[in-house]
Amino acid sequence: MKKILSSTSFKLLCAVLIGLLIGQVANEGVVKVIVPLKHLLGQAIFFLVPIIIFGFITPAIARLKRNVSKLLGVSLLLAYLSSLGVAVFAALVGYGVIPYLHISSAAEGLKEIPAMLFRLDIPPLMSVMSALALALTFGLAVVWTKSEKVEHALYKLQDIVSVMVSRFLIPILPFFVAANFAIFSYEGAIVSQLPVFLAVVVVAIVCNAAWLALLYGVAGVYSRKNPWRVLKHYGPVILTAMGTQSSAATLGVAIKAAQKSDALRDDVRGFSIPLFANIHFCGSVLDVVFLVIVISQVLYGHLPSPATLAVFIPLLGIFAIGAPGLPGGTVVASLGIIQSVLGFDEAGTALLLTVFALQDSFGTAGNITADGALTLLLDTYSDRHTPKGS
Repeated sequence: MKKILSSTSFKLLCAVLIGLLIGQVANEGVVKVIVPLKHLLGQAIFFLVPIIIFGFITPAIARLKRNVSKLLGVSLLLAYLSSLGVAVFAALVGYGVIPYLHISSAAEGLKEIPAMLFRLDIPPLMSVMSALALALTFGLAVVWTKSEKVEHALYKLQDIVSVMVSRFLIPILPFFVAANFAIFSYEGAIVSQLPVFLAVVVVAIVCNAAWLALLYGVAGVYSRKNPWRVLKHYGPVILTAMGTQSSAATLGVAIKAAQKSDALRDDVRGFSIPLFANIHFCGSVLDVVFLVIVISQVLYGHLPSPATLAVFIPLLGIFAIGAPGLPGGTVVASLGIIQSVLGFDEAGTALLLTVFALQDSFGTAGNITADGALTLLLDTYSDRHTPKGS
């Protein structure tokens, strides 16, 4: 019992419930305090994210040695194929389901969040994509130059960053999650928007679950391992993702979860989990495709043509790989093609951002949970084609 009460899953679940309760009873004065605290906690988390990316990916590349170039290429291919496949799946579901749904916009009527009493920004040392690019290039350079002293220093850096995750990031996550859900609850995003929220989110959740089942099923067949050996550790990851709406903010918990799995090699998961958290957003891609079909029907009176989606989906897969793992990162990165290819105007874009924000928790949980399946695929590929120690 003591182990359950002290677990990350239990703390995060309590944070969700406490946040929802606070949001229902809080007045404007209380929310004025919560808003800057949420911002400060978020700033602290996102400050650590680039450090985590560099601190885990770079030494992981050094451990993989000459196998890394091939594994990097396979990782990018897996991420793109997953995004492409889930986008096609979402389009098929959209065409089949949306004409039978009576969805009306409920984007108005939310309580206004009061201005922050104070604002303290903690800018990260670099952007997430800069950290990822630096980790990849620096790690490859260490491998190519065979710099053993630098390699050992990177291993020590990884130990230091692991302590930063366990002593700084993990302890503040429940407070950040509670603050997020308190604000959701206060503004009425979970109550007043119930018609749109339920109609869209229920279908999106089912689709996300189906895609996760497919990915883990494929990974299990390919690896000849029970995928539950990976998935069973993802409870805290899912709760964190739903609370933060950010794959990047969930990265520390995802790394801890993957480390508990006995089905994954240390060197591969140390490389793939941080990498996939920044290039693989299948849950968000699914939500974007489904929502653009919904909103096109609601605002413009028609579904996008299959020919239009045939152009949009491959481009979305590319933009998703480059999207930041931050709240709404995938949809924001894709706004250009949403407007240019699909023809969305300001009203359509605003409604897309609103509804996406309401259900982004579930898409983010799909993103980060699916990374475990891709890691199992990559791990097995590495075993069969680039054995450890080669």
